[in-house]
Amino acid sequence: MNLKLRPWLETDLDALVEHINDPGIAKFMTDQFPYPCDAEKARSFIANANKHTPQRIFAIALNGEAAGAIGIHPKEDIDRKNAELGYWLGKEFWGKGIITAAIKQMVEYGFKNFDIARIYARPFHTNIASQKALEKAGFKLEARFEKTIFKDGEFLDELIYAVRK
Repeated sequence: MNLKLRPWLETDLDALVEHINDPGIAKFMTDQFPYPCDAEKARSFIANANKHTPQRIFAIALNGEAAGAIGIHPKEDIDRKNAELGYWLGKEFWGKGIITAAIKQMVEYGFKNFDIARIYARPFHTNIASQKALEKAGFKLEARFEKTIFKDGEFLDELIYAVRK
């Protein structure tokens, strides 16, 4: 499978709506994640994803088709040497090493294009697959905060995984 991180295109709209409207994905995302998603929200997502230079949010394209998203979000002020990584992938592509490969590509891109020393991700303790993908991409567990996240009516543990330049 040919994996490429690329900017979001208007032609990705249908694939974006299809993949993003999965409660199995949304349950692992922040409440800012556009779920449920209609064409209007998808257009807004694409416009937001493409507003930065250098690019910060990419489509994970498999054989040219958008299958997910990955983004790097540089921090400011005293956290300015850090960037947060976020990602999601359409459920039919889970368990194939795709997200690990995308994370590795994004880490390389992040350290090359931003003045940062550390990239971190904050998976929920319930998202074992994401934890494993991060570990396979070279991230180390730095911290676990008990019951700091409130999602869908319950408290979840927040994990902090990071990789350093």
